[in-house]
Amino acid sequence: MSDTGRPGQPEWLPGATAPTHRPAATPQGATAPVAGGWAGQAGTQGAAPSATEPARATPGDGDGPDGGAPGGRPAWVLPVAIGAAVLVVVGVVVGILVARGGDDGPAPAASTVVLPVPTPAVEPAARAATTAFASALPTTVLQYALEASQDDAEWLGAGALEAYTETFTDGDGGTLTVRAAQLETTQEATALLQGLTAALPVAAPDAGAPTSTQTADADADADADAQVELPQSGDVEVGGAVVGTYTVVDAGDGTGVAVWQNGTAVFQLTAPLADVVDAYSAYGL
Repeated sequence: MSDTGRPGQPEWLPGATAPTHRPAATPQGATAPVAGGWAGQAGTQGAAPSATEPARATPGDGDGPDGGAPGGRPAWVLPVAIGAAVLVVVGVVVGILVARGGDDGPAPAASTVVLPVPTPAVEPAARAATTAFASALPTTVLQYALEASQDDAEWLGAGALEAYTETFTDGDGGTLTVRAAQLETTQEATALLQGLTAALPVAAPDAGAPTSTQTADADADADADAQVELPQSGDVEVGGAVVGTYTVVDAGDGTGVAVWQNGTAVFQLTAPLADVVDAYSAYGL
């Protein structure tokens, strides 16, 4: 053995290329290899390595590519761990999708289409009366604009403090008529409303005239769609308080009539049957 050699390390012959990796650790119970053979217990097992061949690291004992990952961990541990994590994530995602209903997905939410409120195509006329009651009366109702206003002689004769008959137009031949009266007491207003309600038409409609329960053909114009069920009646409320009652009927001639009371005020509205309920709701008093 050369003087430059270290105990426990192989002595390399002149001209041999030294290994670039660290020699493998010596197994417990075996002596270090020497040129020409193995000493101790390993000397009788297998062929001795050549003097010119670098010593190989024992698999699993070192840091090199043959010996596993640094620190003694096998090289396959990290890839396997990553693969297991991926499988767990995939399982969680599949579970969520199944819980949400699988391929069917959540049911779509119902939606409601709200059509814009009709507005007049013509300008309303100026009302001659300027009292507080007259000024509170609307000059437009849906697509109808005030066309004319005059005193209602009949209702004035019945004891109204002031009363008006007003005509509204849509500018295309459609008309709406409103009678409005202001009385001195609620009792007088109730008495007038009862007389109007009793006089509402109850006869069967003329043959061929549209009715409130008639359904239009699929090809008919939108204005001929099925109407709401009539007659209708109920309480008139303002701010949660009942201030009167209302009644809406089918007049049987293609029009509808609504009568109602609001405190000391009484109203009667006549409009095309398709518009009467909406016009009553939009009148605002």
